[in-house]
Amino acid sequence: MDNKPGFSPMPIVKIENLDKYFGHLHVLKNVSLEVPERQVICLIGRSGSGKSTLLRCINFLEEPSHGTIEVDGIKVAGGEKGREHRQLIHDVRLKTGMVFQEFNLFPHMTVLENVIEGPVIVKGMDRKKAIELAEQNLDSVGLLFKKDEYPNRLSGGQKQRVAIARALTMEPRVMLFDEPTSALDPELIGEVLNVMKKVALEGMTMIVVTHEMGFAREVADRVIVMAEGELVEDNKPEQIFNAPKDPRTEALINRYRTGAN
Repeated sequence: MDNKPGFSPMPIVKIENLDKYFGHLHVLKNVSLEVPERQVICLIGRSGSGKSTLLRCINFLEEPSHGTIEVDGIKVAGGEKGREHRQLIHDVRLKTGMVFQEFNLFPHMTVLENVIEGPVIVKGMDRKKAIELAEQNLDSVGLLFKKDEYPNRLSGGQKQRVAIARALTMEPRVMLFDEPTSALDPELIGEVLNVMKKVALEGMTMIVVTHEMGFAREVADRVIVMAEGELVEDNKPEQIFNAPKDPRTEALINRYRTGAN
């Protein structure tokens, strides 16, 4: 998808020599990665391979043990402490939108209130501007007509689309998706993937942890395979799916083809 208008090869996310330990467990092992602006990266791998941990390290929901993460020019070293470090993390989070497996919507707020909460409270955005932006993004995900509903009146697919609109309303430079369809019923997965495809086509830089191989094949510029905390293969989708070089990639693709867990 690198034919998107205005495509630039400049890295907007740069990860260098990243390690993450949980106690004595070495979960991420010397990971280095560059993501050019406007690219869509899909991370695939067996459960426990480190995909979600890597994603959560990018916006410091998990503190890296060692290494550096740079997002849109803001560089943060892992494992440090102090006021300056916390401020840098805050600045990085303002640059990244995150969509989780669970929707994390506030049940006591309407859809619109959920979407404007972050821009108004975290960014200090004018409420009128936040509403205008929220309505644009709700319209983009096909849910403007639900803006006054409460989350308990929405399907799982609708909740996740609201979560995407909420993340976009923060005007991020990078969108992070952590298995955004894994909590959905099969018939609802397509509507969320379609919204993600639209966001990609509009030029958003995206890093997506997913088990949806069709999405990765169709939408990704690059597919990165993780195993045991390492990046074992990084290539275009056709190479990964049709001619994998690493035996762990081949085993993973074969498991998906046969429907094994």
